[in-house]
Order: sequence, then structure tokens, then C-alpha cells
Amino acid sequence: MIKHLVSAAVALLPVALSAPIHAKDRTGYRAIATGDFARAERTLVAERRIFPNRPELMINLAAVYLRTGRAAEANALYSKVLTQPATLMELPSGRAVTSHQVASTALASIGSTVAVASR
Repeated sequence: MIKHLVSAAVALLPVALSAPIHAKDRTGYRAIATGDFARAERTLVAERRIFPNRPELMINLAAVYLRTGRAAEANALYSKVLTQPATLMELPSGRAVTSHQVASTALASIGSTVAVASR
């Protein structure tokens, strides 16, 4: 299985890192970490045109959507991660988690902060 580093450094929501630090930031991780959400979104949207089902791209784009006030779009991407095969990811602490665990945790977080109105 492909291993990816996952960090919760920005706003305590998971962001995946799969490229070496010296490589081009194809996962948007560095842009997200520095708060450049517009650049991260451009990178992630372009990469998803090539690799539409890579969970680290969906997870990071969902994180950008959350940080820019688009919870519904984030929810849709995290939900899509759950429809794909689980990918093993490694936390900076060395703990291994799956893309499904990351997406489920994020969805639970969204659910606890998004108000649903009904009449």
C-alpha cells in the first residue's frame, strides 16, 4: 500500500502529504500549511484532473473547502473518499491510519460544527 503522511497541523483537520519536502507540492500541503488556500485549491484541482480518486488530494481539497467556508463541498469530498478503497496513511507520530479513518473523523468534525436548519 502507498503510505502518505497525514498532518493535523492546520486547524486540527487532516491534511495529507505524499510528496517529499523537496519535490513540487502536488498535494497542496505546503500551501495549506502556510494559509495560501487559493494556491492549494489550484494545485489540487489540477492534480485531481489527472488523479481524480487519490484520497490525499480529496482530503486536502476538502480541508481547503472547510477553511474557506464551503462545508457542503468538503462533506462531499470526504464522503467520496469513503467510496474508494482505503489507503494506508502514516501520521507524523508514526501511527498508521487509513484514508477512511481520516475522512470519517473529518466528517464527524463537520457534523459537530455545521448547524442544520429545519422548519
